[in-house]
Amino acid sequence: MRKTTDHSVVMAATTLGMQNALKKTVLPPLVVILGATGTGKSKLAIEIGKILQGEIISADSMQVYKGLDIITNKVTAEEHVQCPHHMISFLDPLVSSYSVVDFRNSALQLIEDLHQRQKLPIVVGGTNYYIESLLWKVLIDTRSGSEDQAQRKCCPDPKMALQKLGVPELHQRLTEVDPDMAAILHPHDTRKIARSLQVFEETGVAHSRLLEQQREQEGGDFLGGPLRFPDPCIFWLHADMQALDKRLDQRVEEMLTQGLITELQNFHLGFNQQMVQENCQDYQHGIFQSIGFKEFHEYLTADSETSPEEHNRLKSKGVEALKIATRRYARKQNKWVRNRFLKRPDSNVPPVYGLDVTDLSQWEVTVLKPALHILESLQKGEAPLIEPMRLEGAGQKNKRSQHTCELCERIIIGDLEWSAHLRSKAHQHHVRKKRRSEATSEHQFPQHTDSRPIPSTEASTRDRSGTQIPGPERTKSQEDMP
Repeated sequence: MRKTTDHSVVMAATTLGMQNALKKTVLPPLVVILGATGTGKSKLAIEIGKILQGEIISADSMQVYKGLDIITNKVTAEEHVQCPHHMISFLDPLVSSYSVVDFRNSALQLIEDLHQRQKLPIVVGGTNYYIESLLWKVLIDTRSGSEDQAQRKCCPDPKMALQKLGVPELHQRLTEVDPDMAAILHPHDTRKIARSLQVFEETGVAHSRLLEQQREQEGGDFLGGPLRFPDPCIFWLHADMQALDKRLDQRVEEMLTQGLITELQNFHLGFNQQMVQENCQDYQHGIFQSIGFKEFHEYLTADSETSPEEHNRLKSKGVEALKIATRRYARKQNKWVRNRFLKRPDSNVPPVYGLDVTDLSQWEVTVLKPALHILESLQKGEAPLIEPMRLEGAGQKNKRSQHTCELCERIIIGDLEWSAHLRSKAHQHHVRKKRRSEATSEHQFPQHTDSRPIPSTEASTRDRSGTQIPGPERTKSQEDMP
C-alpha cells in the first residue's frame, strides 16, 4: 500500500512540473505517435493528452470520412471526451477528391491554434504520407488558395480523370513532359504518374524540378524539403510480430461482436450498392478503399437467391481476408518507419524513441512511464536517459533506378528494392527453375549445351543514364522476412 502511495505522489509531482513547463512554451512543438495498427497509439495519445493538456490530431486517411466507425477503428465517444480529437468524421463518404494536401493545410492550422492556446499537439495515425506531410516540407500545392473543399466537391478530380487513361498512354505522356520523373516511377503506378502530370498541367513546371527545388532548401535532403518543426518528439510503438498478429486477429473478432457486419451492410446499401449495379464501383479511392470493406464485396453483393450456406461461406471468406489484409498492412506500416526514420540518420530526420508494446500487461512500465520521462526531459531541454532507436546499416541511400527482371517478368524501382528482389525467395525460385530447364535441355541436346552456371542476378538492370548495374551476392533478403 505504501508503495502505491509513493508512486502516486511521484507521478503527480512529475505531471505538475510538466504542466508548468507547458505554460511557458510548447515543447516539444509536436508529438507524433507512430506504430502499426493494433499497437495502442490512441491509448498512449489519450493518456499523454490528459496529463499534459494536449489535443489529438488524427492522421488517418480513412477516419476523415463519416461512417464505417468500427472498421476504421475510430475512437469512441467516451475516449473523445477524455481528450479532444480533431480531423475525424467530417467528410461525406462520396467525396473522393480529398488529398494529403487538404489534410496538411487543415492540420497545420490546427497545430498553430494549439500552440497559441498553449496546448500540446499530438499527431496519431497510421497513414504514413499524412504524417510525412506534417513533419517535412515535401508536398507540392498546385491549388488556388481561395479554392475550398466545397468547390472541389462539385468539380471532377483532374488526377482521377488522368488515371482513367490507359497505363501505356499515361506513362508516355509523363515521359514526354517530365522524363526524369517518368524514369523513377513504376510504369503501372497510375496514381503517382497522374499526380506528376497534374502538377505539370497546373503549374507548367515539371514535377521533378519542383521536388528538386525543395531538396535544395536549407535543411533539405535527397528525400525532400527540411523539417517543418524543430525537434519534434517521435514515439514508435512496436511489438513482436507473432504477438501482434494474434492481437490483430482478436481485434477482428471484437469488431464482429461490435456489429461490423451490420455496419458494412448499411454502408453498402447507403453508398455502394447503386455504384455496383451501374458497374462504376471504385475500391481505389476515398473511404471505399478501407481495409475491411472491399474484402466483403462478394458477401455484400450476393443476390437474394444465394443460399444461407453460401452466404456464411462468403462471410467467413471476408473475415479471413480482413485478417490477412490487416496483418499485411501492419508490416507495411513498420517497414515505412524503419525506412523513413531508422535507416536514414541525418539532421533532417528526427530521433525516434521506441516503446515495446508486446506485453500489454506491462503498459505503464514499458510504454507510459518511459514516454512521460522522455517528454519531461525534452521540455527541460535535457537529453532523455532513454536512447533513440537506430538500426544497423543505417544511412544507405536508395537511388531510384529502374530495373527489369526478365526471369520474374517484373519492373523494380529503387536499388535497395532491386537488391532485395534478387535475394528474395520468389526470384531464387525462378533461378532454380531455369537451371533445371537448361539442365534438362543439356541432357536431351548435349551438342547445344552451354555448361556455364546461371547467375542468380540474371536480369536487365539499368539506371536512368542507361548504365548496366551488377547485382549483389546472395544474402538473406528483407523480402524473406516478416
